[in-house]
Order: sequence, then structure tokens, then C-alpha cells
Amino acid sequence: MQSILARSPLLRQQAARAARRVQARGAHADHSPVPFSFHSKPAFAAKTIAYLVGGFSIPFVAAAYQLKKSGAGAQD
Repeated sequence: MQSILARSPLLRQQAARAARRVQARGAHADHSPVPFSFHSKPAFAAKTIAYLVGGFSIPFVAAAYQLKKSGAGAQD
């Protein structure tokens, strides 16, 4: 009985209509693939460089601090 209903053209049409409705409902006009804006490219570049340099330098600053604190990095 269910195989007859599954092959029914009416049910297939209803399923196709439902799929089209879901796709149309999910569309956004002002959708951007990134979670930030970079309208000003120089400002975006400066912020990106500051973020990357800051994150990269943290281990080196911490190592220098630990060496200085222990006296191993003392220079006479």
C-alpha cells in the first residue's frame, strides 16, 4: 500500500513544492560569507597584521620574561 502512495504523482508534486518553499524561505538579501566587514582595506590590513603579530609574539615575550625572571638570560 505504501509503495503505491510513494509512487503517486500527487505526493511527488507536494514534496517538490515543499522543497522549493524551504529554499525560498532561507534566502537572505544582505548575506555575507564572512562575519566582519572590510570596506576600508587599509584599516582591515592594519587590524589583521596587529592581530597576527600580537598572537605570534606572545610565546616569545613569555619566554623572554621567564628567562629574565630566572636569571638565565642575564647579560653582564
